[in-house]
Amino acid sequence: MPRADAAQGTRHLLVRDLVLGARIGVHPHEHQAPQRVRLNLDLEVAESGQPLADDLAQVVDYEALIERVRRLVASRHVKLVETLAERIAALCLDDPRVRSARVRVEKLDAIRGAAAVGVEIERFSPKGPTLARE
Repeated sequence: MPRADAAQGTRHLLVRDLVLGARIGVHPHEHQAPQRVRLNLDLEVAESGQPLADDLAQVVDYEALIERVRRLVASRHVKLVETLAERIAALCLDDPRVRSARVRVEKLDAIRGAAAVGVEIERFSPKGPTLARE
C-alpha cells in the first residue's frame, strides 16, 4: 500500500469496509433485490503546503465523500463490479486534491463458501499521479 509522503506533500484518506446495498449483477436473480457490497477506498490527497489549521476546508471531507458514494451506488443497477469501481474512482477524482484513487468493490453474498468476490482498481488524476503542489 502506498504511504503518505512528506516530500511529495501527500496524505491518504481511507474508507474501510463500508457496506451498502447495491443493485448489481448480470444474472436475472440479481435484478430482484439489492446485494451487499463492501467498499474500500484509499485516496492519495495532495496537501496544500500550508500548516494544517484544524479546519475541515483544508482536507477532503470523508463524510461528504461517503454520502456521494452512497448516492452513486443507489442511483441505478450496474452489471459489473468493475463498472461500479470505475464510477466510484471517477467520483473520488472529481476533487482536484485527489491524485489517485484505489477502489475495492466486493460482493459479499455472490458465491457460496466465499467471504467475498470483487475487484480492486487504481486510477490517477487526469493531471497525473504526481501533481505539483499548488
